[in-house]
Amino acid sequence: MPDVVVETRDLCRSFGGGRRLLGGLKPLVRAVDGVSLRVERGRTLGIVGESGCGKSTLARMLVGLLEPSAGTIILDGKPVDERKRENRLDFHRKVQLVFQDPLSSLNPRKTVRQILEAPLQVLLGMSRAERAARVTELMRLVSLRPEFVDRYPHEFSGGQCQRIGIARALAAEPALIVLDEPVSALDVSIQAQVLRLLKDLQQRLGLTYVFISHDLAVVENICDRIAVMYFGKVVEEGSKADIFRRPAHDYTKLLLASVPVPGRRHSQR
Repeated sequence: MPDVVVETRDLCRSFGGGRRLLGGLKPLVRAVDGVSLRVERGRTLGIVGESGCGKSTLARMLVGLLEPSAGTIILDGKPVDERKRENRLDFHRKVQLVFQDPLSSLNPRKTVRQILEAPLQVLLGMSRAERAARVTELMRLVSLRPEFVDRYPHEFSGGQCQRIGIARALAAEPALIVLDEPVSALDVSIQAQVLRLLKDLQQRLGLTYVFISHDLAVVENICDRIAVMYFGKVVEEGSKADIFRRPAHDYTKLLLASVPVPGRRHSQR
């Protein structure tokens, strides 16, 4: 049996609904509607789909920023709601998020050292000396010079800020890292560098990723399995080879046909 890090069973998240103050019903939006997925240890599951299909809502539920309306998330064989009741800090140590916008996700009033030390102190309870050694190690892991730790986020480029965000996610040695469009705000050349870094870190540290993206070329580069979302549902899931070579669902075929290819004309569908 494969070693499954995280599993979702019929996961749902709705917004709205209920009655208005002056009468009538509020519209109900099902952002995530009955999603069941499994992510094996040391592997990368890609979640793809157009904007508004529920990808980011799913990511926020996985890391505990949103509570599911229904369904279950199981982390390392135990339901997440039980883990939170028993030890919320332990849950947040096991699951970390890398945000889409690298600069706005970092506190502009804190130095890189303070940003990286926060999870080490809060989640792991490290001493000052242990934190200093770990911060140096983290900077080297993401290919940044350790002497940069006393600088502020605005002194770095977008790609460097995203490396700092990745280092922050790595700090507590999580079981799962959720990456929500981690390279979409970066230039294409910088995207390639960050993707190479993520793949290298996964091989060296045995990391498990859930990779959220609308860019099929990026997903093909880094993911092992792919789930295609459409209006809150997973309409197709399979290995990277199956999705790109033998797509079964019409929406998946449409996504693949929309990828820009030199010399190919696009038709309206």
